Amino acid sequence: MKTGKGKTYAFWIVLTELVGALAGLLTRGGAERYQQAVLKPALSPPGWLFPVVWSLLYLLMGIAAARIALTPEGPERRGALRLYAAQLAVNFLWPLIFFGLQAFGFAFLWLVLLWALIVWMALSFRELDRTAAALLVPYLLWVAFAGVLSFGVWLLNR
Repeated sequence: MKTGKGKTYAFWIVLTELVGALAGLLTRGGAERYQQAVLKPALSPPGWLFPVVWSLLYLLMGIAAARIALTPEGPERRGALRLYAAQLAVNFLWPLIFFGLQAFGFAFLWLVLLWALIVWMALSFRELDRTAAALLVPYLLWVAFAGVLSFGVWLLNR
């Protein structure tokens, strides 16, 4: 891997992982309250699984973004990276809403917005790099699953 490419990959991966880590740090107390006091749907995985899965998803997202950043400059690339930034911001805010505020109904709607942004981003990425788009599929599936869980948490804790 050329040095320029390596720096591009490192930048996007580290940026994405840091966004996830900051969200996790800011919501640690709320996540602990959630684990202890909130009713959860039967499909809920154990709490330790979430940071593991999210770390892997952030890695894949960062790789996908780097691949897009390495495509030729143009309006399509700029648009795709703007979508990436938008979905990353929405992604960052979701745990603050869900765990921090424990506003489960609003968090579910926020997750629907995130899912739609991921679809839009994946379609945009696909125009530039099919592999980058494919790297987003696990993220899209996990957010769909998280949506099911969020809806269930909202129903159980209204």
